[in-house]
Amino acid sequence: MATFSDIGASAAINLLSAIVFLVAFAILRLQPLNDRVYFPKWYLKGIRGSPTHSGAFVRKFVNLDFKTYTRFLNWMPAALKMPELELIDHAGLDSAVYIRIYLLGLKIFVPLTVLSFAVLVPVNWTDGTLEHSKDLMFSDIDKLSISNVAPGSNRFWAHLVMAYVFTFWTCYALYSEYKKIAFMRLHFLASESRRPDQFSVLVRNVPPDPYESVSEHVEHFFCVNHPDHYLTHQVVYNANSLAKMVSQKKGLQNRLCYYQNKYERNPGRKPTTKTGFWGLWGKTVDAIDYYTEEIEKLSKEVISERERVISDPKAIMPAAFVSFKTRWGAAVCAQTQQSSNPTSWLTEWAPEPRDVYWANLAIPFVEISIRRLIIAVATFFLTFFFMIPILFVQSLANIEGIEKVLPFLKPLIEKKAVKSIIQGFLPGIALKIFFILLPTLLMTMSKIEGHTSLSTLERKSAAKYYLFVLVNIFLGSIITGSAFEQLNTFVHQSATEIPKTVGVSIPMKATFFITYIMVDGWAGIAGEILRLVPLIIFHLKNAFLVKTEQDREQAMDPGCLNFASSEPRIQLYFLLGLVYSVVTPILLPFIVVFFGFAYLVFRHQIINVYDQKYESGAAFWPDVHCRIITAMIISQLLLMGLMSTKSAEQSTPLLIALPVLTIWFHRFCKGRFEPAFVKFPLQDAMVKDTLERATEPNFDLRSYLQDAYIHPVFKDDAFERPATVDDEENNILVPTKRTSHRSTPAQSKYGSEVSSDTGA
Repeated sequence: MATFSDIGASAAINLLSAIVFLVAFAILRLQPLNDRVYFPKWYLKGIRGSPTHSGAFVRKFVNLDFKTYTRFLNWMPAALKMPELELIDHAGLDSAVYIRIYLLGLKIFVPLTVLSFAVLVPVNWTDGTLEHSKDLMFSDIDKLSISNVAPGSNRFWAHLVMAYVFTFWTCYALYSEYKKIAFMRLHFLASESRRPDQFSVLVRNVPPDPYESVSEHVEHFFCVNHPDHYLTHQVVYNANSLAKMVSQKKGLQNRLCYYQNKYERNPGRKPTTKTGFWGLWGKTVDAIDYYTEEIEKLSKEVISERERVISDPKAIMPAAFVSFKTRWGAAVCAQTQQSSNPTSWLTEWAPEPRDVYWANLAIPFVEISIRRLIIAVATFFLTFFFMIPILFVQSLANIEGIEKVLPFLKPLIEKKAVKSIIQGFLPGIALKIFFILLPTLLMTMSKIEGHTSLSTLERKSAAKYYLFVLVNIFLGSIITGSAFEQLNTFVHQSATEIPKTVGVSIPMKATFFITYIMVDGWAGIAGEILRLVPLIIFHLKNAFLVKTEQDREQAMDPGCLNFASSEPRIQLYFLLGLVYSVVTPILLPFIVVFFGFAYLVFRHQIINVYDQKYESGAAFWPDVHCRIITAMIISQLLLMGLMSTKSAEQSTPLLIALPVLTIWFHRFCKGRFEPAFVKFPLQDAMVKDTLERATEPNFDLRSYLQDAYIHPVFKDDAFERPATVDDEENNILVPTKRTSHRSTPAQSKYGSEVSSDTGA
């Protein structure tokens, strides 16, 4: 059982690791050679110039101004100086709202920590129940927890009152933040400059028509049903094979560039390679000639495949990006049902062009439902099978278990220093290693589900990751026994007994979670700012691939906020803080340090490093809010279960009100604020359209939107675009191939609906 000395050893190791990372960062960021690694965002904006281009030869690579080293902590206040409005303009609303999650953590847990140490810690410490128990093993940390209060004691009233106080304060903080961010989102959308997605919708499940192509059918349908607002459209091509070939060609060009640079450095010796996989086996040939021929061959295949995709009707998917003359017209289309058949002509807001995940646009709509069912089942089984390695990790914290399996290590393990390291450090670091590959696996599963935007993929992947965190890190770490024993226990147990089973184990695992917070939340965050992997990759590319200034820019990897894995990790800290705030308050200061340190680090990274791939306007915030609410309900249920084991049954009726009030609060916030994150008010759309027409009456919107939603593999090539009805025609009659004469709007609309029904 871990003691204060074990926690101290873990704190020393992790603090030392964090300090080493921060000192290394402070030194490396000052070197001109690393400037593009630690300030890539300013290079991408064209504001910062490379310091390696001026000064003496040595100064091009090493900073010899020793005065700058005395100010190596200047990055901390600099990260806090930029005002929030300027930060939004600089990095986008997604980034600004993301770091507000850490700020919300501080708003919630700083008051909770103060109240817990002022009220609950003295109440727990002074009871002294554990000291009078001869048959129980306990540590000094347990004396600060609810475990030190005697069963049936009146002191539990303090915990009950604090549970209410903590719940009300958390709800107040959540409400204030939801209100603030909803306002920020609406203001951002209203003040944002023109973007293609403001005028466009994604149409899925276009029904087949025997008389018209998909492009003609889409144009006909929207000319008839949105005659005053339809502008243009772009059908979706199944260009996945072409995209793979283009990517393969780019990889060959990088290898050719590498060998050309190698030959330029040593002209006396021509580089060679083998024709097998990655040049590992096969016939030895001249590398430059080989890759030049391969690129020429692949270029011909790319041209042939591009022509096939454009000319083959089967390559056109029953989907299209439809653009409108006004934001108001796009809002009406995106937020209404288009056909009497609710399974066809499905419309949704188009993602911004950077946010589109093109590979999934080629998946048929019916297939998507099947895929999502399969992934849901796979996620369930993967979650519980993943418990097996997690529970093995937890055995590392059990000295007796290690000695039983490996008895020859007993003399070494029993040494005080080794024992402290095993119990205070290894479990946390081992658990973190197990979860390194998990985000990639979950993102792959989300892609299989068929979501069409990167932002949605990240949110869905984050939801799966949160389930893993909840089941495997939290529940899996608390409950003893194998995964199947736990599952069997839950299945055969009544619902009211589950909180008791978990609740009674919570105080005993406080020390493990403290070590995990220090490993992941202290040393891990410090490692984030060091950017060791991007630093190594940049210098490798700079040494072997960079020939021009453009190559050097491409070698930069600014990275971005990985919402899919980082947000669920933050939610674990909210969960731990809310669960242990009443049970074992000693854990709260470690969480406060995490939120404060992470807020500082990620604010610095957002300002100087990260370059977001897309902008969703903080569409992820309802998910953040919902998960914190879930953490609150879990903490309340587990507290009820724990109190029932303490002969404090009188508290159960009073505690039942807490989850009821929390669910009511969530429903209130959902109805009050969530519409701002899923819909765009028609009033705001009309105001923005009117203002834009007044300030830019001659703007050519058609040309602006013409290429916005063309697949990236067609961007640089001549591409056949759909012919559209000119604005000047003002002709209520829409041409169609269904009949030899022009149809009236009523006839055309009827024809489209018939097609919709037959295609369902």
